[in-house]
Amino acid sequence: SESWRQHADQAGMEVLQVGPNKDGTTPRDQLQDLLESLPVEGSQPLWIVFIGHGTYAQKKAKFNLVGPDLSARELGPWIERFQRPVAVINCSSASGPFINELSAPGRVIVTATRSGNEQNYSRFGVYLAESINDPTVDLDKDGQISLLEAFLAASNRVVRFYREDNRLVTEHALIDDNGDGLGTPATWFRGVYTFRRAKGAGSADGLRANQLHLVKSVQEQALSPGVRKRRDALESELSGLRERRKTVSE
Repeated sequence: SESWRQHADQAGMEVLQVGPNKDGTTPRDQLQDLLESLPVEGSQPLWIVFIGHGTYAQKKAKFNLVGPDLSARELGPWIERFQRPVAVINCSSASGPFINELSAPGRVIVTATRSGNEQNYSRFGVYLAESINDPTVDLDKDGQISLLEAFLAASNRVVRFYREDNRLVTEHALIDDNGDGLGTPATWFRGVYTFRRAKGAGSADGLRANQLHLVKSVQEQALSPGVRKRRDALESELSGLRERRKTVSE
């Protein structure tokens, strides 16, 4: 939590944290009230980060809170009003179903596990917090760390931890940013591009997540919102062409 706060402060972003307080309002209600108070539109992304423990029972994934827990199904209606970029990052165990419930165009969903059945303690969240502004994980060398790059670095560190400790891997993180609700693991990426996709996926994951940066570079900060929006659209068109290159002539 402190790592995220430090990076957000460096980025000049407002940090709003929910948790137990003296007036007796539950963290679940705090979060709902907070989301209802935030601007619906704008170019600035809304980052929602869950750090803690999750559970899965009766086909429902929940993030554990003091008082009533929060299910993925409950969170969905709370964020569907936003017309701005939204990133939901669930670093808890049993978080995989959050992708199925929350995936939508314009959203980036990251989960520490690929299903609700991966219920052991998750280490992904620690590694993600450490990677979100680590210059050594800048794969495309643009001087800033995207959410995709941090996801890939954290996932790789998870694999190394279990391998070096000679343990069975009990967590497999996923990322979804194309709205199909299928998700993609880090092992399906080469650099920032996928070489494999889930059966039935209409497009590859990763492009939108690679356009979200918690701490922007000097060059990125110099872009106006209009120029940044046009740049992102051009990159999206380029990605579509790259996916079709095997089916078109020179």
